Amino acid sequence: MYSQIYTTTKIWIQLLLIWLVSFGLMVPPLLGIWGQLGLDTNTFSCTILPKDGRSPKKYLFVFGFALPCVVIIVSYSCIYWRVRESKRKLEGRSKLSGQTAKEKEEDSRLTTLMLTIFLCFLACFLPLMIMNVTDDSIRYPWLHIIASILAWASSVINPLIYAATNRQYRAAYGNLLKICKNNPVTRRTTWGSRTVGHSSNSPPYVDKRNLKENPTKL
Repeated sequence: MYSQIYTTTKIWIQLLLIWLVSFGLMVPPLLGIWGQLGLDTNTFSCTILPKDGRSPKKYLFVFGFALPCVVIIVSYSCIYWRVRESKRKLEGRSKLSGQTAKEKEEDSRLTTLMLTIFLCFLACFLPLMIMNVTDDSIRYPWLHIIASILAWASSVINPLIYAATNRQYRAAYGNLLKICKNNPVTRRTTWGSRTVGHSSNSPPYVDKRNLKENPTKL
C-alpha cells in the first residue's frame, strides 16, 4: 500500500494539510477570538495568554501530546506484530522450530529501539504538557523553562537514538565521518605547462626527461 499512499501528489497534499492544521489551530488566539498571543514574563516565552478568562492552551497541549502518543503506540505495535508474523511464516516454510540466537538478538534490538523512541518522546513532551495543564498560574516558572528545553531537545535526539540502537546507522555515520579518508588520494605532477592528476590506484606518472638523465629511476 505504500506506493499507493505516498505518491508525489498525495505527499504534497499531506504536507499542505499538516501546515494548514498547524497554523489553523493558532488562528483563534492570533485573532483574539479564543485567548491571545503574547509574552509570558514568568517563563520568558511567547505563548497563548488568557483573554477574558478563556484560553485554548490546555486543550492544544493535551491534543498535541495525546495524538502523537497514540500514533506512536499503534504504529510501533503494528510494526512489531508484522515483523513477528513474517518471521513465523519463514520458520514455518523452512520447518524450523524456535528462534535462533541471531533472530532473538534482532527481536531484542527492535524492541529496544521502539521502547527507547517512545520513552524519549515521553521524556521530551510529557513534562511540558503537565506543566502547562496543571500549573496554569505558573507557580514554578523554572520547571516550565526546563520542560521547554526538553521539548526543544526532541529536535536533535532522534539521530542519537538511532545511532545508539541500530548498527546500520552506526556504520553509516562511520562511513560519513571517514569519507575523506577513504577517498583516493589525488596526487598532482607538473610537467612543463601541463598538470597531470592521478589517484593512488592509478599507475605513477613518469617524467621522460628525468628518465633520460637517470634511467635507474624507473
